Amino acid sequence: MRRRRTPLVLLAAVATASAALTAGAATANSATAAVPADTALRRSAVSAAAPWQAWTAYATGARVTYGGADYEAVQGHTSQPGWEPPNVPALWRRVTGGDPTPQPGVPGAPANLHSTGKTGNSISLAWNASSGTVSGYRVYEGGAQRAQTAGTGATVSGLGACTTHTYTVKAYNAQGESAASGPVTVTTDGCVDPQPGGRMPGAPYLYMGWGNPPSPAAVMSATGVTSFTMAFILSSGGCTPAWDGNRPLTGGADAQAISQIKAAGGSVQISFGGWQGNKLGPNCATPQAFAGAVQQVIDAVGPAVVDFDIENTDEFENHTVQDRILNGLKIVKQNNPNVKVVVTFGTTTTGPNTHGLRLINQARALNVPIDNYTIMPFDFGASDIYRDTVNAAEGLKNALKAAHGWSDAQAYARMGISGMNGLSDQQELTTPATWRQITDWAKSKGLTRLAYWSVNRDRGCPGGGVTSNCSGISQADWEFTRITAGF
Repeated sequence: MRRRRTPLVLLAAVATASAALTAGAATANSATAAVPADTALRRSAVSAAAPWQAWTAYATGARVTYGGADYEAVQGHTSQPGWEPPNVPALWRRVTGGDPTPQPGVPGAPANLHSTGKTGNSISLAWNASSGTVSGYRVYEGGAQRAQTAGTGATVSGLGACTTHTYTVKAYNAQGESAASGPVTVTTDGCVDPQPGGRMPGAPYLYMGWGNPPSPAAVMSATGVTSFTMAFILSSGGCTPAWDGNRPLTGGADAQAISQIKAAGGSVQISFGGWQGNKLGPNCATPQAFAGAVQQVIDAVGPAVVDFDIENTDEFENHTVQDRILNGLKIVKQNNPNVKVVVTFGTTTTGPNTHGLRLINQARALNVPIDNYTIMPFDFGASDIYRDTVNAAEGLKNALKAAHGWSDAQAYARMGISGMNGLSDQQELTTPATWRQITDWAKSKGLTRLAYWSVNRDRGCPGGGVTSNCSGISQADWEFTRITAGF
C-alpha cells in the first residue's frame, strides 16, 4: 500500500527520455520555446525572440527578450511577476543578441547591492554609486518599487517577520532609468525554530489505513519513540484534503491515533503525497489553493512538521506541479512559522537525480524556506544498503552546498534520511544492525530528520517477503522503532 517507487536507476533513463519529450512538446506548442542555436545565428541583429512574460511556462534553453537584451532559460520553470530575467540569474542567463547598450545619458547600473541590517519588519540596503549623472535611485522588489532615495542606501519597512524578499536597485535621471543591479535576497528576523538545535525526533511512518496498524500509544510505551510521521494526506476530490483520500481529517482512526500520541506526550509529522493516489499537487490549481488545503490539515491536526513526499511523474517529474507545490510551501511557512516544512523525494546511489536537483535548485531560486530535504535511499537495487545510503546522502549534501553556498555542517543540518526496514520492494535488505549504523552515521553528521517505512512493518516474519504488516526478516517486534527513537 505504501507503493513507494520502482528503482530509480531504471527511472533515471525514463526521466531523461520524458524530459526530452516534454521539452520537445513545449517547443512545438509554445511561442516562448527554445530557439535552436543554428537558427538564432542566421537571424538578423534585431532579436526575434518573444518578449518575456509572467505566468508563462519556459523550458530549459528557451530564449526571450527583455530590456533590449536576449536571455536563455537555465532551467525549466513557470515565470511569475518579479522573476524578470535580469533579476533571477538562477533561472536566466544573458546571451548574445539584442542591444544591451543603455540609452545615451542614462546612468550605469548600480553595483554591489547588499544588506546592511535587518529587523523583524525591515531590511536595510546599500550599493555602490552608479556612473554618469544620477538624480537618485529606486529600489524594486520584482516589478514593484519599494523605496526611492537620492543616496546609496535605503530601508524598506512594513515587512512581515520571517519573510524572504529579493531586491534590485536602479539609478535614474532625466534621460531614463539604468539597468537593474544584481539581486540580493534577505530574510527578516523573527523566524522561530520549534525545536532548538534543529533536530526533529525520529519519526517512523505510521499508516492507519493499511498493514494492521498498531496502537501508537502501545508502541511508544514499548520503544520510547515520541513522534510518528502520519501517512498520507491525499485529495478526496479536487483540492480537498483527506486521509488516504477518503478518511475525514477529524473524527476517524487517524485523528484517534494522533490524540493517543499527543496524550502520551508525543508529536506528529503529517505526510502529504507518496508514490500513488490522487494527490493535492496536481489537483490544486494555484499555489494559494495548495497552501489553503495544507492549512486545513494544519488547523485540524496541529502537527510539529509537515512532510511533502514528492514522488512519481505527477509531482516529482512534473515541473509545473513542482513549482506549484514550492510556491505553496512559501505561503504555508509564512502563515505557520512554528511548523517545520520537509520535502521528501527519491534518490540514486550517488545523490538526487535530475528531478531532485531541479527541485533543490528551484527551491533556492524561489527562496522557499524548506527546513529539511529528506531522501529515500532504497529501491535502487543496492547490494550494500549502508554504503549506498551514505553515498546518496553525501550526494544530497553536495547538491545543497552547490545551490545555497552552505558549508558541510550547514548542509547536513538541513538533511534527513527515510529508509525502509527489512526487505524493500526490490529485495534490498536493511537489518536492525544496518539501520543502527545508518542512524549513528546520521547523528554523527548532524542530520536533522530520520524516518523509515514503516511502523506497520516493524514486526518479524522471516521468509514472509515484502508485505504490509511485517518486515520479511527475523527481528524483534518494534526493533527498528527502538533504534529510531534514539535519534
